[in-house]
Amino acid sequence: MGSFSVSIEPLVSLDKVSYLYPRSKKLALCDISLEIHKGEFLGLIGPTGAGKTTLCLTLNGIVPQFYGGRFFGRVTVAGLDTVDHPISTLARHVGVVFQDPETQLIATSVENEIAFALENLCVPREEIKERIPRVLAAVRLEGTEHKHPHELSGGQKQRLAIAAALAMQPDLMVLDEPTSQLDPVGAEEVFATVRELNREVGMTIVMASHAAEEMAEYADRIVLLYDGRIIAAGTPDEIYAQIDLLYEHYLRPPQVAETFYMIGKRGAPVNKPPVRMREGAMLLDTLYQQCTIAAPKNLSMPVFHRGEPLLSVQDLKHTYPDGTQALQGVSLDIHEGEYVLIIGQNGAGKSTLVKHFLNLLRPTAGTVKIGGVEVGNFSVSELARRIGYVAQNPDNQIFSTTVGNEVSFALRNLGYSAKEVEERTVESLEAMGLLDVRDAHPLSLPKGDRARVVIAAILAMKPEVIIFDEPTTGQDFRGARFILDISRKLHQMGKTVLVITHHLYLMPEYAERVIVMGKGTILLDAPIREAYHQVELLRSTFLSPPQAVLLAQQLNHRERQDWKLLTPREVADCFVCHSNGKGGMV
Repeated sequence: MGSFSVSIEPLVSLDKVSYLYPRSKKLALCDISLEIHKGEFLGLIGPTGAGKTTLCLTLNGIVPQFYGGRFFGRVTVAGLDTVDHPISTLARHVGVVFQDPETQLIATSVENEIAFALENLCVPREEIKERIPRVLAAVRLEGTEHKHPHELSGGQKQRLAIAAALAMQPDLMVLDEPTSQLDPVGAEEVFATVRELNREVGMTIVMASHAAEEMAEYADRIVLLYDGRIIAAGTPDEIYAQIDLLYEHYLRPPQVAETFYMIGKRGAPVNKPPVRMREGAMLLDTLYQQCTIAAPKNLSMPVFHRGEPLLSVQDLKHTYPDGTQALQGVSLDIHEGEYVLIIGQNGAGKSTLVKHFLNLLRPTAGTVKIGGVEVGNFSVSELARRIGYVAQNPDNQIFSTTVGNEVSFALRNLGYSAKEVEERTVESLEAMGLLDVRDAHPLSLPKGDRARVVIAAILAMKPEVIIFDEPTTGQDFRGARFILDISRKLHQMGKTVLVITHHLYLMPEYAERVIVMGKGTILLDAPIREAYHQVELLRSTFLSPPQAVLLAQQLNHRERQDWKLLTPREVADCFVCHSNGKGGMV
């Protein structure tokens, strides 16, 4: 929790705020009353559609001044009413950083990016020159002044967006899902930067995020939003310990809290589950004295596939025109029916490898084969029949005016008969549960359903391999599980599934095999139970093992065992406890 003491007088006050977007029939915010104090780090949590972004936009007047609609109640920031004062005036007091840094960066150099808004506010040139090095030092981007923003990593771009907002010397920094688009390295950079601004400088922070473990670690207070309303507010210890409340509102608790919640259900004296790893590690030591530890039962083990490989890569190398060596002698085989997870930080070579599967890149050296035939020998249409690709943002793959036309488009263009087009379209729509919305416009559907439209279109081609590229990025817990459940259904249908993601905590229920990449090479290729317990190797690639794995390793050390536990449930099931006399969990 932040160590900076907060003031008595609120910096921000929301009084019975409700808001209705134009042409909407449902309130995005409903009767919100909230005070935020100077020096506070306030976390906003809630599923997609809860109102987090709308609430953030009320703090700098974009809602309602830019969007219009109907606004009720009153918001004041630093004494200014956000309806009565223009956005340009409020921008001097409120800095905003959005989900995707690419949408905020417009200048041709880092220093010009920071100077842009200051120049528009007529800040004197000498003052601008003084502010630029100060804010770059605050976000640890010294030495990048003359770089083009596109030369920066994802984490650096987001820190540059923070620096540009910080240069305005705001009273309040508002960040809306600032790490959802970033790899673990970039996410850690952003959280560390925000923490320093909060603790060292006393900057007031409001951050909306699905990152439960990080929010538990850094926030002073958490506000849970659902359906436009405040459901609960309190410290991270108070909010994240209410596991049933989080489940009820489709939110993921920190894994350490979920683990001890489940241990408490087994009769252990856990009055309130800890929400941070350090407290969890201490409690685990205490529980050894009061519970019996039993060997885990019925741990699922991956099925090992034999026979000829479906995808085969041998000594693959790729050097981009700028000299970047993206792949350096990669060799691997993927067999029919496998579910493979590919992980590694940005720049590890994951996307470059997948592009070779799709024949979007040609090898500098080495071979890539599908079914024993080099992918370069396939036409685009032939390859589409073998490999399906689901991009990070499904909307980028949708271009037809009805769901049915979207699913049948490729089939028609490849010359299938009208009868076969219809049969495959109906079969795919039924498999994805979309037959009832066949005539709807794809973009009128919820985001999860739009993803299903893309997958149905791919499924209609009856490919052998389906690749999901960062399918969980930007999704809340429910949305991420929704997509991954589809991937599992496809796997159960006999498809070979490859998933690229940074969200390791999501994958134990799905993946069988893990390929860890780093600096253009394969660092590890192993069953998921083994790969996740290679903690030091994962950390060397800036990947964080799930908290349940870290607790399992502590359990293994104490018991002198080598149990490859992956989930909160598996760790909890090792505890055999007597009732604490209060019904276990309190």
